[in-house]
Amino acid sequence: MTGPSKPANSLRGGRFAGGPAEIMRRINASIDFDKRLYAEDIAGSKAHCTMLVAQNILSPEDGAAITAGLEQIRSEIEGGNFEFSSEHEDIHMNIEARLAELIGPAAGRLHTARSRNDQVATDLRLWLRGAIDRLDLAIHDLQGSLIDRAEAEAGTVMPGYTHLQLAQPVTLGHHLLAYVEMLGRDRGRLADCRRRLNECPLGAAALAGTSFPIDREATAAALGFDRPAANSLDAVSDRDFAIEFLAAVAVAGIHLSRFAEEIVTWCSSEFGFIELSDAFTTGSSIMPQKRNPDAAELVRAKTGRLNGSLVALLTVMKGLPLTYGKDMQEDKLPVFEAVDALELCLAATAGMVRDMQPCRERLRAATEHGFATATDLADWLVRAAGLPFRRAHYATGQIVRRAEALGCTLAELPLAELQAVEPAITDAVYDLLDPAHAVESRTSFGGTAPNLVRAAARQARKRFLE
Repeated sequence: MTGPSKPANSLRGGRFAGGPAEIMRRINASIDFDKRLYAEDIAGSKAHCTMLVAQNILSPEDGAAITAGLEQIRSEIEGGNFEFSSEHEDIHMNIEARLAELIGPAAGRLHTARSRNDQVATDLRLWLRGAIDRLDLAIHDLQGSLIDRAEAEAGTVMPGYTHLQLAQPVTLGHHLLAYVEMLGRDRGRLADCRRRLNECPLGAAALAGTSFPIDREATAAALGFDRPAANSLDAVSDRDFAIEFLAAVAVAGIHLSRFAEEIVTWCSSEFGFIELSDAFTTGSSIMPQKRNPDAAELVRAKTGRLNGSLVALLTVMKGLPLTYGKDMQEDKLPVFEAVDALELCLAATAGMVRDMQPCRERLRAATEHGFATATDLADWLVRAAGLPFRRAHYATGQIVRRAEALGCTLAELPLAELQAVEPAITDAVYDLLDPAHAVESRTSFGGTAPNLVRAAARQARKRFLE
């Protein structure tokens, strides 16, 4: 009498009499990308094993053998001596198969009171927790670069824009500190995401929990989670944490892209506000004079990858009933790709901030065009001459028209021309028509006055870097 036939992959279980079709192997296997979860998978398995022993579900001897086998597998993977196999589909089954080779049947006891459903949800949370910590350090580094540069350029006058039209003079330091604030919000979003994802799915098993007397609190604590996930159905089906992470990453990418666009603009010959060295530019294959800001352009472009990752996972999850569906296997690639892209963009942006050299004379000269101090003239008419702001605004508009007609700046307009529009104007107004004096007058909280910029940089250093 013969026993049941052995399937092509014994880990698939007795339900299957034969192996899957080759195309099924290809679409089903995730090992090519989820092998990145090996450290988290081993950590989760060790914590689960320890709990099973403590609960007398697993013998101490089997627990010791499993733990030693898992440590050997970790060493093999990190030493490049582990053979990943698509036959075993994913990182969980690859590790379990190798564990069986190393310690025999005791390996099969490790999967008591758990499922790949709660296992993979735990692994991804652990991996994302580490990724968030790395990203926070990278954003911290970029903020430090921006603050250093802002302090150095606190008094460097440059044009401020709305609608990409010259608006009012600001300082380069003030401009750079705006991105420090954006990045601070990015870190806050990632921190919020990390806090919410820090619940442990292990023990939810496939979807309904388990009849074994497990200690989910102990497992959660061993893995550094704040608590076990409260509902077994939600524990295995929830990917909100990954979606929230990708949303935070997409916003961060938009901030980097906006700054990259400014670098591209500022490097152009038409603007000439900054220069980048050969370290962050490339040449042309046909035009020898070119120095292209390719690093900035690629940071700008990779925002598409970050946005695409968010949309991809939203689309995967939008129609799934509870609980787990194989669709969720597609949650990892968007997350992995987004982390890789954002880490690279953060490093490149920090490098460009340290590398760029402002062309201070060009920046200052640009404020002389477009009547950037017109608002300062209107404010002076309110403050010194007592005009209602709307009347002052109208009078300033007429003065700008006179300057345009004469082909001169506001500071170059003769006093008689100014008084022809508004007799209350005196020669004291000329002090404020100089861009440097204009920025010094912007002393309201959060304003662009150089002394405020220096103080804001010091405060930003305390808020974000210490």
